[in-house]
Amino acid sequence: MFQKATSNSSFGSAFSIWAVIYHTTVRSVRMGHSSAIVALLMNILQSCMLVAAFYMMFSLLGLKGAKLRGDFILYIMSGIFMYMTHVKAVSAVMSAEGATSKMMQHAPMNTAISIISAALSALYTQTLSLLVILFAYHTLLNPVYIADPVSALGLFVLSWATGCAVGLVLFALSPWFPTFTSLFATLYRRVQMLASGKMFVANTLPPVVLAMFDWNPLFHIIDQVRGYMFNNYFPRNSDLEYPIYVGIALVMIGLMGEFYTRQHVSSSWSARR
Repeated sequence: MFQKATSNSSFGSAFSIWAVIYHTTVRSVRMGHSSAIVALLMNILQSCMLVAAFYMMFSLLGLKGAKLRGDFILYIMSGIFMYMTHVKAVSAVMSAEGATSKMMQHAPMNTAISIISAALSALYTQTLSLLVILFAYHTLLNPVYIADPVSALGLFVLSWATGCAVGLVLFALSPWFPTFTSLFATLYRRVQMLASGKMFVANTLPPVVLAMFDWNPLFHIIDQVRGYMFNNYFPRNSDLEYPIYVGIALVMIGLMGEFYTRQHVSSSWSARR
């Protein structure tokens, strides 16, 4: 009598899953703050503060003329947006609700929906922040011109996807090594402040210095996106395929790790996280 009627068709099942993902994504967006608008404004303020800080640093050090020709603020934003999107995706996915969460007791909720919702909430927040900041800069300060906006948007999504891949690996490791995972995530975000390459142009780096950053997929993404944003910049020291391959490899590792972790789930893990 009290059983819920469910659809056996593929379309009905898919619609039901996407409805759950939508509502879980909305819940993930609102978890940072009770008001989604305030959460968005906080994210926008954080991005603006980073842009202002780097602009002041470059101005005081007299490094503005050493960068590529074009809008200097847009040059800073290209690195800040990719960096923020990447690290926010890492934090969101690794903090997604796992198999021991009380939400998993509500069908058809599962860890896959939790991970997808956390990733989409990060993409939603960062995309809105990007559009608001670019619109405000375009209307109030200087017209925004991007040479290839579609390709630049694709790399924006790639920075989010690679962040999700890293977060998925940490999500799988978190129940086994909660302290290590938390410390590694903090260290990873700090290292990316420098290793992402948002503060310099990769074409100007000597081979010795380039070897220190070439391992980082985000470094390649930021350098490549500047090639699509500015007409007079042609990336020579980065590769577009490298972050794609690294992201796919990390996703496979993360999925296998999450599957193994789910097979050995214990209710006591929730007290360790």
